[in-house]
Amino acid sequence: QVQLVESGGGLVQPGGSLRLSCAASGSIFSTNAMGWDRQVPGKQRELVAVITNAGNTNYADSVKGRFTISRDNTKNTVYLQMNSLKPEDTAVYYCHLGRTWSRRDYWGQGTQVTVSS
Repeated sequence: QVQLVESGGGLVQPGGSLRLSCAASGSIFSTNAMGWDRQVPGKQRELVAVITNAGNTNYADSVKGRFTISRDNTKNTVYLQMNSLKPEDTAVYYCHLGRTWSRRDYWGQGTQVTVSS
């Protein structure tokens, strides 16, 4: 089993920044991808960004140029630096881990990000 523990959500004004962290523990696949999806009520969960342990990344078009995903393989931790936040970025952000970047084998509990003045 794998456990994912997220931190870093909160309330921020438009144009502000937040940094999310997600630490994985347990029986982690040697080759894996970690990332973040987000969800607002009434809508499907959508990809935000994902990174493999080789460092390959993929971003949603809506966050390119504003969000940066990174990871520390020694700590099994993934980070999401979110800059120039917009009200439409408001959502619950879920950390995930999978064998490939298209898989979601494990989820974190979710952390709320609210962008509002």
